Amino acid sequence: MQIKVIRKILEANDRISDQLKQFFREKGILVINLMSSPGAGKTTLLEKTLSDLKKEFNMAVIEGDLQTSNDAERIAATGAQVIQINTEGGCHLDGSMVLEAANQMELDNVDILFVENVGNLVCPAEFSVGEDYKVTILSVVEGDDKPQKYPLIFAESQVMLLNKTDLLPYVDFNMEKASNFARSLKSEIEVYPISAKTGEGIEHWYDWLRKEVKGKKS
Repeated sequence: MQIKVIRKILEANDRISDQLKQFFREKGILVINLMSSPGAGKTTLLEKTLSDLKKEFNMAVIEGDLQTSNDAERIAATGAQVIQINTEGGCHLDGSMVLEAANQMELDNVDILFVENVGNLVCPAEFSVGEDYKVTILSVVEGDDKPQKYPLIFAESQVMLLNKTDLLPYVDFNMEKASNFARSLKSEIEVYPISAKTGEGIEHWYDWLRKEVKGKKS
């Protein structure tokens, strides 16, 4: 019985996600489902990305959190359009939440829509939200075995950002090991070591976004 209920929930979500994909496709918007554990640096990455690329792209953010609007306020300070979703204890965003949020946004001239998911390495990977790509941030303070311990989220992601590389001298983290674990789950996954705080390596992330926006518009 439990398996049937879960399957129905996922199937219903997939139907809404397909509607969202069509909606975003018609508007020519690149949609990124940004995922990570709490504290890995999603909001810091978005702050820097939105600030650095605002002259190139019109970007918007759907911000997901259990409680508070703290992260949405940080995003709004960059000048980007943002809407907050509070899940009130839910461990992920789903298609219906994103659909409701998107209907409240002005998206006609948006190039990139970031969906910052709830901090969690398990639940968000199971629920599509109309995205083109899932992108997962793994910070070096979390341990290089996380792709092995939480395989689904990395297997579903097109990009893994290894964040907080400025802390590498102070933690026990093997970059090659983490990358190899991720590539064993998805051979074509892009791996970019970055520091959202210092900007180290972040141009690789920006170049990937540029390429994908260009592909979306062509």
